[in-house]
Formats: sequence, C-alpha cells, structure tokens
Amino acid sequence: MSIAVGTPDKISDIKPTFPELVSAFARIGLMSFGGPAAQIALMHKICVEEKRWVDEARYLHALNYCMLLPGPEAQQLATYIGWLLHGVRGGIVAGLLFVLPGLAVILGLSTLYALYQEASLVAGLFFGLKAAVLAIVVEAVIRIGKRALKTSFHRWLAAGAFLALFLFSVPFPLVVLAAALIGLLHARGASSAAEENSQEIGVRPPLFSQLATLLFWVAVWLAPLPLLWLLLPETALPEIQSFFSKMALVTFGGAYAVLAYVAQVAVDHYAWLKPGEMLDGLALAETTPGPLVLVLSYVGFLAGFRESGGLDPLIGGLLGGLIAAWATFIPSFIWIFAGAPYIERLRGNRLLSAALSAITAAVVGVILNLAVWFALHVIFMQVEPTKIASFGPLTLSVPQPVWSTLDWQALVIAVLSAVMIFRFHLGIGKTLLAAAALGLAARFLL
Repeated sequence: MSIAVGTPDKISDIKPTFPELVSAFARIGLMSFGGPAAQIALMHKICVEEKRWVDEARYLHALNYCMLLPGPEAQQLATYIGWLLHGVRGGIVAGLLFVLPGLAVILGLSTLYALYQEASLVAGLFFGLKAAVLAIVVEAVIRIGKRALKTSFHRWLAAGAFLALFLFSVPFPLVVLAAALIGLLHARGASSAAEENSQEIGVRPPLFSQLATLLFWVAVWLAPLPLLWLLLPETALPEIQSFFSKMALVTFGGAYAVLAYVAQVAVDHYAWLKPGEMLDGLALAETTPGPLVLVLSYVGFLAGFRESGGLDPLIGGLLGGLIAAWATFIPSFIWIFAGAPYIERLRGNRLLSAALSAITAAVVGVILNLAVWFALHVIFMQVEPTKIASFGPLTLSVPQPVWSTLDWQALVIAVLSAVMIFRFHLGIGKTLLAAAALGLAARFLL
C-alpha cells in the first residue's frame, strides 16, 4: 500500500526537473529573510514570475489555504508548491530546504547565546537588538492590520482579541477558535445558502489513501515522544516535544502571534527562560533566513541546555532545538499532503474564506497584545500585574510598569529603530545591524 499523494494534474506548460526544483528552493531557503511577507513575495518572484512554474491563480489559491493553517504559512506554501510540481518528494524537499538553512544558523547562535550571554559584548549586542525588535513588531501590526481589517466587523474582532488577551489573559487557542466560529456564523447569516456552494475541479482523491497519508505523517510527527520519555525522562526533552507539538496545532498568525503564549508557558510555567530572553530569541530569529517561528528552536535549545539531566548541556541544547523544530515543522507536511488534494478541488469556498478572514483579524489583536507586552518589558526593567476584578473564571488585570525602572537607553534605540523603518524604510537587516551597534555603544560608552 502506498502512503503517498500522487503528483497533481498538470499546472503549467513549464515544469522543472527535480534538480531544478532543488536548486530553486535551496536559493529561496538561503535568501528568505524578512518574515513571511518577504518570503511569500520571494517565492512568487521565483516560481511565478521568473520560472513560470505556477500561474498566479494557483499560487494565490495555495496561499489562501496555507494562511488558514496553524504553523508557518511560508514554509507550508513552499511545501505546497513543491507538491504541485513534483508530488510528495517535491513537497518534502521544498519544505525542508526552506527551513534547514535558518535552523542551522539559529542553533549556532543559540549555542553562542547560551555560552556567552553574560559577556559584556554579547549583552550589549542583544540589548540593541531587543529594542529594535519592538519597532519591527509594531510595523507588523500595522502591515497586517491594513490587509486584514477592511470592515467594521473585522476591526471589532481584532479589538476583542486584544482585550481578551491583554486584560483577561484568555488562552490564545481559545481566541483563535472563537474568532473562526464568529466568522463562520457571521458569514452564514450574511447571505443565502446558495452562495455557500464551492466549485469542484478534477477527481476526488480516494478517502482511504488520504487517511493512510494522514496517519503515516502523524506517526512520523509523534514518533520521538515515547522514545524520549523512555530513554531521557530526566531531561526537558520529552516536555519540549509535548509542548511544541501542542503549539504546532494552534500557531495561527506565525511567530509574532504565538510568542506571547509561548513566553507565558516557557517563562512562568516551565521556567526555561527569563522574560527578556524571549525578546533575545526573536531578535536572533529576525537575523536568520527561514520562518520567524524558528524562534521556538531557540526556546527548545535553552530548555534542553539548562535541563540536560545526564547529558552534556550542549548536546541537550542541540537536541532540544532539533526536537522543537521537528514538533513545529512536521505538521506542515501533514496539512499539505493530507489536505491539499481536497483543497485543490475547491475554488472560492465562501465559508472557508470567512473563517480565515476572521482568524486573520483576531491575529491582528494578538500581535498588538504582543507589541504592548514587548514594549513594557523592553522599556521597563520591572513590570508587575495589577489585579482589578474577577468575573467568574476570568480575572481582569493590567500589567503595571514600575516607572522608576524606565530604561531610557532602550527607549531611545527603539524610537530610532522606528524612525529607520517608518521614515527611511530601511530593511530589517540594516535596522538590526544599526540597533546592535547602538546597543554596543550604549553599554560601553554610556
């Protein structure tokens, strides 16, 4: 029995050979700086405009599906395009090549961070990067907001998501699920059932084959977990696999959207990191190619490094980073190989689009909450939650900064980074380099 999805119908008059596909996605993987928007644009330029392997409509259809999924949408899009062009092996190669260069870099930087973060040189470097990331996150809120909040309904959804997270600390997965349900109900009430029909194209994939594909990839995804519990129970590695496997199912909106939730659990529950170290990790991920959600490998590295049991700390850290990446990225192959054959038959499903747009709107509120959380922890050295009232299971509280702990150097670097991004339109790489230099200067000269 085959556990594979066959290559889809012909999609272009120009089809690459397999070595050409490998070469193109190796190039994409090495050049994919700047977050999902830049990465999606890069793939469009190479695969649609330059190579003409995929037409515009098929590319956008694949992107819409990937935007609906949890996890890194750019990596899922790379996997989808690889699958369109060369079936399962094309999807595996395209998805892996999109991630591996950045994963190698983030593991190397995490090693340096774990060993030398207390050194004044590294401390100054990350001080500047941390402040610059605040401006980058604010820019992300504005960019995504312009795209997603086109109606008053979506603006209210974004506001509700922000308040639920910022004031009531509602779990992030519940916010996403509620937004999808609200969007679905709103769409059902807005038009007649006749508009809900989807256009179907091609032959329906065999159900048994798709179920077998789903079960196979789920087994691959979860295979390390029993081995880790059996062989290395005294380390943090089993908990890393378990925690990030759960995260992979709810990471709508990419790294920015999920980072606040990861910080809450990794810092407050597991005590793997300190709050400021989450900011350092995002700064590291911003400097590497590949998905920004690679920041989770940084978290896994520090967890494995600090709770290595009988292992050498560096080995524990590398295993932790690799396990976090495995748990995070393998589900992308599940969604594509099991779901794309059905999605390829749908064009313009109205209810699906409504749920997607509602989730995207809620993600704007989530990222705004992250921006505020970042701002408080970057600009103030001490932030304390202040409880205001309780409403059953919900507690209304507001994070209160201790004004005497204001870090004016961080504030200045954050403002200058914002000027570089919004006024002079410098890229992320140049902004981070300038901020790192300012951080070093602040630590050594002031």
